[in-house]
Amino acid sequence: MTDSATFLVDDADVPDLRNAVSHIASVGYSEKRVLECLGLSDISDLKWRALPIYREEKLAVRDVLVLAIDLFLLQGALQTVELDRLFDKTDQDVLVRGGLLSINDKGVARARASLFPVGDRLVFSDHAWPKLPHPGCANIPYDQVMPVGADSRWLARTTTRRPVGAALDLCTGSGVHALLAASHSQRVLAVDISPRAARCARFNVQASGADNVEIAIGDLYEPVRGERFDLITANPPFVPSPVNSLRFRDGGFSGEDIQRRIVEGLPSHLAQGGIAQIVTELGERDDESIADRLRSWLGGAPIDILILRLREHSTENYSIGHAEGDYDFGTFLDSVHDWADNLRTHRYSRIVSVLLVFQWSDPAYGPPWTRSEETQPPLSNTGTEVDVMFAAERMSRMPNLYEILECSRLRRAGPIGLMEARVLGSELRANAQAQLLGKSLPIIRWLDPVEREILVLMEGPLEPPDIISHLRNFGFDKEAIYAAIRLLIRRGLVQLNDK
Repeated sequence: MTDSATFLVDDADVPDLRNAVSHIASVGYSEKRVLECLGLSDISDLKWRALPIYREEKLAVRDVLVLAIDLFLLQGALQTVELDRLFDKTDQDVLVRGGLLSINDKGVARARASLFPVGDRLVFSDHAWPKLPHPGCANIPYDQVMPVGADSRWLARTTTRRPVGAALDLCTGSGVHALLAASHSQRVLAVDISPRAARCARFNVQASGADNVEIAIGDLYEPVRGERFDLITANPPFVPSPVNSLRFRDGGFSGEDIQRRIVEGLPSHLAQGGIAQIVTELGERDDESIADRLRSWLGGAPIDILILRLREHSTENYSIGHAEGDYDFGTFLDSVHDWADNLRTHRYSRIVSVLLVFQWSDPAYGPPWTRSEETQPPLSNTGTEVDVMFAAERMSRMPNLYEILECSRLRRAGPIGLMEARVLGSELRANAQAQLLGKSLPIIRWLDPVEREILVLMEGPLEPPDIISHLRNFGFDKEAIYAAIRLLIRRGLVQLNDK
């Protein structure tokens, strides 16, 4: 069983708990400083197998920030003299009573939960590596609360942060996304089917001081029947698993048991003008697109869909990465076979990590659309970039766009890297790729000759008649030029300026 004594706090202890967490933050315990101390480009790159290297090479100078990192992130042990440097007696006592800290009779202190820095928040959850000697689980408990991992951070970094009225976080786990939404939402409701996860989320709300977050135990939308939300977030269990051993991870044999129901419920719970964002993984088949599957789950609802493909996993690597039996090679190979056989049963050719974004369609921009892009996992906040993608797609679909262009100027959306390439074969063809620089969600676009010439020409704001006049000298007609401008707007490479 998971440690039942963690994430418990009496109301009388809440002020002291907040003071203890504030003290940890005051010593510099933040995502940025942790990366600097450990020499990492992203906190998701942290590896438990490198713990001796981190301690001997990166954390040798034992200042208070290093002590906090070792205790709450690397699951290390502190001697009493080190613990006293990090916390006073009041802080130590409240952390012990809350089930976050244990001190044995030899004066050795260990954290019973990890503290993850995420943006401007600190979030407690179960340890990322529970099979280490502390706490040392032979098998990870079914009700383990999900640590703040890579997919949690991707959702945190890509969620729009515009002000909203009501926000809903499904499969909330530690409550990280509910806490982040609290800063720009009037009301946040966080839901999880696991009582232990709900307890952890409630603990984090108490520790943070957020007064606009409610926690509910229930099965997805069950606690919010009849309600609609301006923001819906979810990082659901998604792993296509043959074992169903972890509640926070396993999404049934197909991996779709929970995420399908989340998407199916969006038409009933997403407010007009609202946005839903889900970071998940989906098995992809060669004869079926992910977009078609999402459309079928929506049941014909007029909702626009943006799919950002963040990472792709071969079925072989996916099976190896999830197989059990680290210390018994035969058991490990048998587990690899079980995982691979399950993926084959569902005809998955690959597993794709995706950000899914949903918004109600506006008839002014035509019928509902689906757009899929390949990019890299974000290393910083990109919520505004997601909003810009939606705005650009809708602008490009306006029926009267050409009339609007006649009254506008066009400019590049920002600095653009242009890369020329030649494809050698039966014909010699010149090709170009363009990328809007300085973006956390970089997308490389192949350009046709008309698009390339427009971008090269646009040293400053230009009116469409000037672009047409220039490009006609290269043999391009007006219709082709306008079509290229529409595509450049859709791709976010060109923006409109009023005259």
